[in-house]
Amino acid sequence: MSSINLSKGQRIDLTKTNPGLTRVIVGLGWDTNRYDGGQDFDLDACAFLTDGNGKATQDLDFIFYNNLAHPSGAVEHTGDNRTGEGDGDDEQIRIDFSKVPANIERIAITVTIHDADRRNQNFGQVSNAFARIVNEDTNQEILRFDLGEDFSVETAVVICELYKHNGDWKFNAVGSGFSGGLAALCRNFGLQV
Repeated sequence: MSSINLSKGQRIDLTKTNPGLTRVIVGLGWDTNRYDGGQDFDLDACAFLTDGNGKATQDLDFIFYNNLAHPSGAVEHTGDNRTGEGDGDDEQIRIDFSKVPANIERIAITVTIHDADRRNQNFGQVSNAFARIVNEDTNQEILRFDLGEDFSVETAVVICELYKHNGDWKFNAVGSGFSGGLAALCRNFGLQV
């Protein structure tokens, strides 16, 4: 079965059309255009586990480089890649649908630029950003979402969302940017910074 390419705004079923799918890897990748400041870009993938209203109920529902795993074991960040060098996934987030707590209905996957303001960086300088979903048990890529070059001044992007609908998990290619970096993102998902 070949991977499906999605564009912004598209939604696709994950678990219903892939019976037995419980463990997935969300692979995220990007290229950065060096610029006059000469500093490396450090892009950070994060996950927010939220209720049906899109709000996280506790700080532990925010998975990032200082909190790599959710207490339930449902979501785990495999670690920070500080340069984005090389091909393939730059960072990965593993999700086990069978362990997601009942109160969690959405898992938003985001990428932020670390120290963006101080380094004068934004997503206008990032290219070839993508997210892909891989079946961890078979290592097969199920879908891929290429973000395109829609961004300019944004310092954080909600890339995609995995959400529960009638007991099945679906994928939504969101691709929406925020100015204000991680702090703005946290507020959006109901967390105090």
